[in-house]
Amino acid sequence: MGLLDGKRGVILGVANKHSIAWAIAERAREAGARLAFNFLNERMEPKVRALTETLPGAATLPCDVTQDDQIEAFFAAVGEAMEGRLDFLVHSVAFAEREDLEGRFVDTRRAGFRTALEVSAYSLVAVTRAALPLFRAAGGGSVITLSYYGAEKAAPGYNVMGVAKAALEAAVRYLAADLGSENVRVNAISAGPVNTLSARGVKGFTHMLHMAAERAPLKRNIGADEVGRTAVYLASDLASAVTGETLHVDAGYHIMAL
Repeated sequence: MGLLDGKRGVILGVANKHSIAWAIAERAREAGARLAFNFLNERMEPKVRALTETLPGAATLPCDVTQDDQIEAFFAAVGEAMEGRLDFLVHSVAFAEREDLEGRFVDTRRAGFRTALEVSAYSLVAVTRAALPLFRAAGGGSVITLSYYGAEKAAPGYNVMGVAKAALEAAVRYLAADLGSENVRVNAISAGPVNTLSARGVKGFTHMLHMAAERAPLKRNIGADEVGRTAVYLASDLASAVTGETLHVDAGYHIMAL
């Protein structure tokens, strides 16, 4: 039996086969979960469907997480596809304008700051709220989001995204406090650098990979698959008493002072 046999989950943020969200999807499906996915727009739909159609029984639906009406419609459709209940939700959504990831953080534009915080942090609140009726029908649930060490320390080139991830991690704690009485757990995975499409938008990312492997206790970088397996743990009953946490999957890099 798989850890997620009989469980139904939503995974938001699959962009391509190299996405951390896709690695989570593959591991969750192997563990027995039935899954639903979103795509942002018509341009992204074929790319996402090409992946999700390889998973038996998967539902793939439109949802822009900056639009409340689309979020509501998405979870209504998920409810229909999943017989009215949901056991876990993976939020792997983040965005900042390229110009706000270059140069100095002090030069971040107001509009760019608003965009990064709305997409990367507030969206977790919005989708969790929309998923609550489905979690209640299941007797509880697990919400998992993706963060990075730049939320805790100033990472060169991460700029406004680091601030957005700090807000995301704070949102995890407040959501966990709000929803614990309903048996809904909320946690973040702080993943080490992984060579994804979004990560390559960070200036100096190749140097970040090199430094992480050099300084981490395990003397290597992590793989998206390792994040996937951790997400399966957090979605499963093995993590039934874990909530409000930011769990580092970074080969130990965050424990090092230098």
